[in-house]
Amino acid sequence: MDMRIALAGVMMTGGLLGITLPVIAPVESTDTADAEGLEPATETLSMLSDAPGGGWSDDVRLDRAADGHFYANVTVEGVPSRMLVDTGASVIALTGDDAAAMGLFWDPNTVAPVAQGASGPVYGARTRLSHVRLGSFEARNVDAMIIPEGLAISLLGQSFLSTIGNVQIADDTMVLNSSPQ
Repeated sequence: MDMRIALAGVMMTGGLLGITLPVIAPVESTDTADAEGLEPATETLSMLSDAPGGGWSDDVRLDRAADGHFYANVTVEGVPSRMLVDTGASVIALTGDDAAAMGLFWDPNTVAPVAQGASGPVYGARTRLSHVRLGSFEARNVDAMIIPEGLAISLLGQSFLSTIGNVQIADDTMVLNSSPQ
């Protein structure tokens, strides 16, 4: 199979998730915050700059990969994961393997169609991530989807990206920083 076709399928899936997720029923959280001894936050964003002595000292710069996409090394629930940055996806979409590695599990009865892909419906289960970190950017209680099958790489979507002040793409570099535009 031509990689461009596979990547196009991943991008279409991410875009379709971004379009359809806002109309899906309310989140049934599988919040792991209590298991980690953390109090669940009432806000999605927990910026390091709000903490005493905190602040964003560095921009995060991502170089465009040979396939034309941007990838980020993200830590979710304390587990490192490489994700495709998808500004068109409304939430983080995790592969089943990545979710399991992060200690996230889903009830097969909650897996339902969440989008329509090129080859048919995309099935997933909603979840909430207690911690997502990219460089000096950190967010808590972030909405996400677990896509048990058919997603080649996890997608870093707007449920996290929208917590960052500014995301810019210039030439072959994506820059994430806390400065509002």
